Amino acid sequence: MGDGIEAEGITRSRGGLAVLDSISFSLAAGSLTAVVGPSGCGKSTLLEIIAGLGEQDEGTVSVGSSDGAGERLERCAWMPQRDCLLPWMSALDNACLPLVNRGMGRSRAREAATDTFVRVGLEGFESYLPGRLSGGMRQRVAFARTLLSGKGVMLLDEPFASLDGITRAELQEWIGPLLAEEGRTTILVTHDLDEAIYLCGRVIVLSPRPARVVAVVDAPDTEGVERLEAIASPEFIEAHREVAGHLRAGAGS
Repeated sequence: MGDGIEAEGITRSRGGLAVLDSISFSLAAGSLTAVVGPSGCGKSTLLEIIAGLGEQDEGTVSVGSSDGAGERLERCAWMPQRDCLLPWMSALDNACLPLVNRGMGRSRAREAATDTFVRVGLEGFESYLPGRLSGGMRQRVAFARTLLSGKGVMLLDEPFASLDGITRAELQEWIGPLLAEEGRTTILVTHDLDEAIYLCGRVIVLSPRPARVVAVVDAPDTEGVERLEAIASPEFIEAHREVAGHLRAGAGS
């Protein structure tokens, strides 16, 4: 089970430019939450602060019982938009990096990662170099690496944004059950409203910079429902309309 996240009045400026304006929310342990908002509104900056990779100017943020940046960093795993795979290392060795960095021997790390590779649909591709993998497969390796970090909070920063629409839809349907099964607290930053509503139980809507929380929308339960069926349901369409409406309203405020 993941750690709960509490944010209260997070404010951040960079170079005199206000980026985040009094962001507050509470996320239960094990919850799946999407964050959506206009480009450049500060979504990635928010993740950086939660992960302990940056500090807020005002306000407080805690992950579990930890509110210090270093302690938060110990509890959070970051999956960025770029897969950041090392081109000279095999797919399996790239996924094993969190285990090796913690001092585990490479052979033992490979053994420990084998089951995760099967779970993410990469069995048989362990020895492939990243250059031989498709974009979707590279993102699966990056997700396996995130899982193998063993951390209770996963911060997914637009992980499918660079993929074509068909591959992106396939990965959404594939990753949904894995996220639910893991039970880790997950925040997904995305510009894709269908992706946000399909994968997560709640959607936090941010305004243009400086970002403020415009609304928090509950998403319909899509567990066990195929993606095409889910996004065509009246409940899903209504949630999509509500999120899109809040985005428009926030842009006009």
